[in-house]
Amino acid sequence: MSTFNTDSTSASLLLEVFTEELPPKSLRRLGEAFSEGVASSLKAANLLSEQSTVTGFATPRRLAVHITEVLNHAPDYPVREKLLPSSIAYDTQGQATAPLLKKLASLGYADIDLANLEKSGEGKNEALYLNVVAKGAALEPTVQQAVEQSLNKLPVAKMMHYQVTRANGELVDVQFARPVHRIVALYGNTPLHISALGIDSGKQTEGHRFLAPGVLQIESADQYESALESKGKIVPSFTKRRQQIEAGLLKAAGNDLVLMPDSLLDEVTALVEWPAIYECHFDAEFLEVPQECLILTMQTNQKYFALTDKQGKLRNRFLIVSNIQTDQPAAIISGNERVVRPRLSDARFFFQQDQKRSLVSRVNDLARVVYHNQLGNQLDRSKRVQAISLGIAKLLGWNEIFASRAAEIAKTDLLTDMVGEFPELQGIMGRYYATLDKENDEVAAACSEHYMPRFAGDTLPNTQTGTILAIADKLETLVGIWGVGLAPTGDKDPYALRRNALGICRLLLEKNLPLSLPALIELARRQFPQKEVQEKAQVAAINEFILDRLRAYLRDQALSGKPFTSPEIEAVLSQAPEQINDIIARLSALREFNELSQASQLAAANKRISNILKKTTTAIPKACSVKLLQVPAEIALYQALEMLKPTLDSAYVKHEFVGLLKALVALSEPIDQFFADVMVMDPDPKLRDNRLALLQELHQKMNLVADLGKLA
Repeated sequence: MSTFNTDSTSASLLLEVFTEELPPKSLRRLGEAFSEGVASSLKAANLLSEQSTVTGFATPRRLAVHITEVLNHAPDYPVREKLLPSSIAYDTQGQATAPLLKKLASLGYADIDLANLEKSGEGKNEALYLNVVAKGAALEPTVQQAVEQSLNKLPVAKMMHYQVTRANGELVDVQFARPVHRIVALYGNTPLHISALGIDSGKQTEGHRFLAPGVLQIESADQYESALESKGKIVPSFTKRRQQIEAGLLKAAGNDLVLMPDSLLDEVTALVEWPAIYECHFDAEFLEVPQECLILTMQTNQKYFALTDKQGKLRNRFLIVSNIQTDQPAAIISGNERVVRPRLSDARFFFQQDQKRSLVSRVNDLARVVYHNQLGNQLDRSKRVQAISLGIAKLLGWNEIFASRAAEIAKTDLLTDMVGEFPELQGIMGRYYATLDKENDEVAAACSEHYMPRFAGDTLPNTQTGTILAIADKLETLVGIWGVGLAPTGDKDPYALRRNALGICRLLLEKNLPLSLPALIELARRQFPQKEVQEKAQVAAINEFILDRLRAYLRDQALSGKPFTSPEIEAVLSQAPEQINDIIARLSALREFNELSQASQLAAANKRISNILKKTTTAIPKACSVKLLQVPAEIALYQALEMLKPTLDSAYVKHEFVGLLKALVALSEPIDQFFADVMVMDPDPKLRDNRLALLQELHQKMNLVADLGKLA
């Protein structure tokens, strides 16, 4: 046997892929994927220690990774693997069989001396084992493989195809996100010889395109970041560059508030290598346009950062992040001010043009907009939402006229020029235009609020009409899309039905609306004239789907800092409550009940009753007969239950769930005595069925708030 290799040394490793400008919206993910891919490959080859630190870099023109304490050679390691039973490994003459040779070749030991193979076991159980010390991985070939695999696995949406001329004049066809010009591979101070995408590695990269143009020599892996910053005018760390931009924006904003959504910060960080913040202005006359329009056009089209005062009112100054730092930024500032003006002019033009037609005058035009080929157009959809909204308003006793009008015009802003240019403004512009059309304030608000909540944690509508329309809109989507056979499968949910279901849950729960969920689904289902849609949109299936979303929502909720547990949630939801507005109250009461000393005893008894009732195959009478009660313990349980019924029923109607559950304590002793003295499954079928009827009624009253057996 060979001995272990103990000659390994360690140093820092640097890998950089220098490219043309990479896609800014995916740069952060590309940088993370490259550094994580390289590090995981080296770790799998045992070339990293527990103290190794991985630092990823990503700029518009480079992806890089720096890893400390990388071994130049992984330690040798023992390999013991069962090959084959000896009876199969050797023939009758004692010669190695083809299966044995094939097995050894597949493991990379085709040339091993067969005499060194280990035999273990006796008789029929004897088997042949490979027992060797394998050589640890060498750094350079492992890095070569790690770079190739990491580059191939990058989440690149669209590849570029191009050709690279090698040093020997050979043309190589390559595909990558953008053309690659250089690769740096350094182990400490020593260059590694690897190649990828038709490029051989070296020690040279390039500095800032304008502030430090030309070749930049990297002398050692540990000097990479400092060399780029001091000589190359590049901040290679995506995170550090983003932090610099954020701090610079806050400083330049002064007393104003700067609007810097994460997506915009990430994109701007991916566009610059040496960020500089400058202040620009636009004409104050543009402030007459709804500020959401101006903000969106600045953020989406120009990547600018809008400013507001402390009250949230837009200012006519904005901030830009430039890739050029200079003491004379006048040309940069004026250039950006000149570029933004036509964008703002377009927004003003769209706003003025849209006002020439009222929203209600656009209603019939919705018929020209296809919603879904099996569900009709947007006008069909609006009429369905209108009918659902009216139904909900009647159930709640809220204003039906407002609900009907809001549903009629809510989708018409989709036909405006402004929303056509900026789809993100749907609803927002509807509210503006409805207000300008002199619609009722609540109706106008509903035009925007019916999209709420747009995402997890989003705010809910403030108005009753907005709440009605939000529920109706989501129900119509959920039932309709389900009805054409497009229910979510796995991770695929192109119509956001999970988000709509969660929105319905939040609206019913957080607005405390006493509405039956199955009844709402049925209300929506009846608005679809297509028979096949109604058949597929089964109330029970959609109701269970919504309750599944409710489960996920409840797992993120907490009471007094303690999250609700799965048994608590299941105890409540397993009762399939039609109204979910009191779910939190039920859970809170259940937690308080669970702190009682008798809680576990009652939960165990409830579970026992559940099991008995589940195993019963015969029909159980609806009511227990007093005349058939014989044993004192069953008489006592019956009397205790009868005495408690009015209290339980009254507390349930009043939603006094804590009091209801605490009242069950009075049944604890009679239940225990019943199971101690009474044979439920009596040979006499009349006695047996009567006792089952008693248990069934007891079970129903114990589980008014939740299935207590789930807590056992």
